[in-house]
Amino acid sequence: MSAILDQGSLLFASCAVIAVSFVLGLSLGRGFSLSIAFLPLVAIAVIYVPFTLLLTNLRERFGGLSVVFQRDYAPLLTCTAMAWAAANLPIAAAGWLLPALIVRGVVIVAYLYFAVLMIFALRTVFGSETLFAAGVVSVSWIPLLLWGPLSAALRFLASPFLLFFVFYYLRSEFTNLGAGLRSRQQFRRMLEAAAVNPHDGDAQYQLGLIYQQRRQNTEATRRFTNAVKIDPTETDAHFQLGRIALEQGRFKDALEHFQTVLAQDEKHHSNEILRELGALYVAAEQYREALERLEVYIDRRPYDPEGLYYDGFARERTGDTAGARQMYERAIEADRTAPRYRRRSTAKWSRLAQKRLRKLPSA
Repeated sequence: MSAILDQGSLLFASCAVIAVSFVLGLSLGRGFSLSIAFLPLVAIAVIYVPFTLLLTNLRERFGGLSVVFQRDYAPLLTCTAMAWAAANLPIAAAGWLLPALIVRGVVIVAYLYFAVLMIFALRTVFGSETLFAAGVVSVSWIPLLLWGPLSAALRFLASPFLLFFVFYYLRSEFTNLGAGLRSRQQFRRMLEAAAVNPHDGDAQYQLGLIYQQRRQNTEATRRFTNAVKIDPTETDAHFQLGRIALEQGRFKDALEHFQTVLAQDEKHHSNEILRELGALYVAAEQYREALERLEVYIDRRPYDPEGLYYDGFARERTGDTAGARQMYERAIEADRTAPRYRRRSTAKWSRLAQKRLRKLPSA
């Protein structure tokens, strides 16, 4: 999916769906029909991808739907189209080579494979967590329950002649449709070109951020490490290496990177280095050390739900139930009063705080 985002083409992906759909119709005995060949592409483009995009944005809150649609529709459509073609190609082969009963089993396996590919597509395009991506994929097919009434309209829309006239009169809009994917690819190509320079650590760092957002931590780590080798004072790269190490449970490596950041700039990333150190000590069950860092952080940033949650958790573990309750309540309130654009990052800590709060003994 990452390679599709970097090098893929919406036109190629669309043609792949049409070609596989055409072959699928022949192999399953549906005969030759251009409208049937175009039908899956129209269903994916008009129903499945927009609904998946809407579901993802409702939870992740990337911004206004029009902005998200313009930026992420083409990348998601390209990944979805390639996933659909890859999943259905074995069905076409089975239709020619295997008995009908076995073909039904192949269909089930193929669409489970499609679901897995879509989970990776959401992780790559949006950086979504695996469980959340799986949840979206598990319900994104719901509009297809109305396939009966929708299929007649889609067959009309899938008419090659209608598609030709739609493209002819709206070709500028279709050209802009792929702008989100092209801008991503152009930006990455520029960074790759800059990364050829052995003295440009910032290009390596920016590429690392792209891979980190896609949850490709191995490649992200390699890029951040390259940035640090080029410039040991690249504080941002040390910070991200520490966060990845913490996420992977490599506490010693995380502590080394965080201490380097703290030595270079103790207020780095709006003081978040203190919060990350606190989270590290919490994960390592060193709660007293965690509180030392988190108290300073909260004094500087008193309305960050994540820092408040970690502080509450550390207090709970050290037996300070009243202090833990206060911090959890502050974390919940901080999320409620946060600006809408921050809700994507703050809602998680509010939910965790509410969960811990319910487990505390009554005051």
